[in-house]
Amino acid sequence: MNDFIDTIVDSLTANADQITVALAETGYMLGWSLAAAVLIGLPVGVTIFLTRPGGVRESKPIWHIANLYVTVVRSFPFLLFVVFMIPLTRTVYGTTFGTAAATFPLCFVAVALYARLVEQILLEVPSGVLVAARSMGASTFQTVTRFLLVEARSGLVYALTSASISIISYSTVLGVVGGGGLGDFALRYGYQEYDYPLMYTTIVIVIICVQLLQVGGHRLSVAIDRR
Repeated sequence: MNDFIDTIVDSLTANADQITVALAETGYMLGWSLAAAVLIGLPVGVTIFLTRPGGVRESKPIWHIANLYVTVVRSFPFLLFVVFMIPLTRTVYGTTFGTAAATFPLCFVAVALYARLVEQILLEVPSGVLVAARSMGASTFQTVTRFLLVEARSGLVYALTSASISIISYSTVLGVVGGGGLGDFALRYGYQEYDYPLMYTTIVIVIICVQLLQVGGHRLSVAIDRR
């Protein structure tokens, strides 16, 4: 065990600059994807919940469109989705290579992933919350912002934590479009160069990042849970 730890430390020391760059690339992809998940995925998830059959603002056309987007994107194997998005990515960025361009399809997946989680969390909110909102004459906007999201805030944070861990997993395959990141670094400079200590070092870093996200998200979720 001590030999393994020594090997990891030596590899980390020798490749610190390159690993730092790869870590920054993963952080870039994760940051923008989570921003898209919160700013777009949350409203999409709320919309699916509100417009579903029997929902507060039932609307089959809107529900079908939003639900279809989430279902189709989540059903796509991620690597094939990245390839499928190449024409649009090239139109937007002028290229399909690089961390920024690779993050583009990842944002679409993050939106779909978090939207579905949001819908599921809201479905678990006690029906009495909606009854209370109606009895107070709350508008749809007030029902969402002052009742549903407040009641579900703990679950939404935990869901975002789960989504972020999935995004890190997805980001590891973006090396095929030059996206970089820890996963690409481990494969390119570790596995393909037969530098297994470097590969294991990168894997350990990924595991540590995931654990930090998991612990941080769990603690925040518990801290804001007022039920």
